[in-house]
Amino acid sequence: MIRRDFFKNSLVMAGSALSLGRATGALPTDEPSGSPGLTRHISEFIVNAKYEDIPEDAIALGKKSILDGFGLALAGSASDMAPLIRQYLKTLGFVEGNASVIGTSMKIPAGFAALANGVSIHAHDYDDAGGSGHPTVTVLPPAFALCEVGRRSGKDFLLAYHTGVEVECRLAAASSDRNDAFHSTSTFGSFGSAAACAKLRGLNPVQTAYALGIVSTQAAGLRANFGSMTKPLQVGHAAGNGVAAADLAAIGWTASDIILEDPLGFFKAAGERFDPDVILNHMGKPWTVSSGFEIKRFPCGAIQQPVMDEVLRLATEKNIRAHDVERVEVGGNASNVKTLFRHRPTTGLEGKFSMEFAVSILLLDRKANLSQFSDAVVKRADIQEMIRRVTFSVDPGFNKDGNFALKFTMKDGTIFSTRTGPAKGSPKNPMTYDEVADKLRGCAEFAKWPTLQAEQVIALVKTLEREPDMNRLTMALTG
Repeated sequence: MIRRDFFKNSLVMAGSALSLGRATGALPTDEPSGSPGLTRHISEFIVNAKYEDIPEDAIALGKKSILDGFGLALAGSASDMAPLIRQYLKTLGFVEGNASVIGTSMKIPAGFAALANGVSIHAHDYDDAGGSGHPTVTVLPPAFALCEVGRRSGKDFLLAYHTGVEVECRLAAASSDRNDAFHSTSTFGSFGSAAACAKLRGLNPVQTAYALGIVSTQAAGLRANFGSMTKPLQVGHAAGNGVAAADLAAIGWTASDIILEDPLGFFKAAGERFDPDVILNHMGKPWTVSSGFEIKRFPCGAIQQPVMDEVLRLATEKNIRAHDVERVEVGGNASNVKTLFRHRPTTGLEGKFSMEFAVSILLLDRKANLSQFSDAVVKRADIQEMIRRVTFSVDPGFNKDGNFALKFTMKDGTIFSTRTGPAKGSPKNPMTYDEVADKLRGCAEFAKWPTLQAEQVIALVKTLEREPDMNRLTMALTG
């Protein structure tokens, strides 16, 4: 996480045309063929975005994800990895810092606070899903840190959040041929973080393009790390990346200003092909958040959510008990099966990427909350025995309706077959603000956070646009 190492070989392609642009804050107009003006278009969107541009329904939807994110930061502050990341940050020897690590009294520089809070929000894989993967976790922490440090208003925070999420999700949607090894939350999320930070730093179009060029060299994350502490680290790193990129651009650091469309740029590295029409003239038209993100009911991958809803419903209605089940078959698409590759998990983190564990814990415990996804629970003999009776494989029917197949074969020969519907918390079956507030209360209870402070967070986020600064919210989220 020592920033100087990330820029040692930084971007030698910036030419004399950029010097001309620096003087005026305007970007040059001569880009290579293929998708002229893509990076410029996004940079100008970031600079020109205004709070008044965002519809009220999008603001309301964003508040639910923001509330969810703060609750998960509290829960993550009590995770196994939180003290480790704090221990690491203490070794860096900061002599000053005024950005908060949520759930603690720790104050550190903004970029590292974004790292720590990003790790906490993603620690339980319980954060919202949509667009690039997990849209809020990489944007909320840097926006919160810079708004706290700069005493910016609630409106400033909301604008930065929506701007960052819009950039992150549009870039992800434009990537039509992604490299499957990359963790898209970490890669595209780095751009979302940079966009939010560029907005809050007040960068001009040239500086913003440079910030995107700088952050492109930092954007990284591998799916092979799913089910380990390094998945949240990748995401936390993405959250901190934008702070460093915007700060460097603000003091004159240069980079390619056509990093997205360049033949040797980000999209080429990320997966060869991309569709610029998803971006050009579509930023904020409508705002991506308007379609809704999934706020998770269970603390594990988004893929498991509809299956777990259906398992719990069927088990309750039919009084299905684990000891009466011969086998359970779950069918999804090839990408689902490839992502949830922890078929025989032995740790809580691996359980978050195991369809077999998700089904087993509900059949045995009738619940799957933060405490269930622990090493001790996953290793229980009854859990491991049930896991061996669950299979997760490719179902051709998934691609027709987008629903998972679920089949219970009982020991007495009875068969229950069903298909899933929209998961609770998904755009087609959304949670209300009050339901998200209940989720935050559960997260606060897990972290042993004072009830009064948790209630203050719920109330403050609901009317965040009225806050002159982030002071009251910071106090409610820190010790």
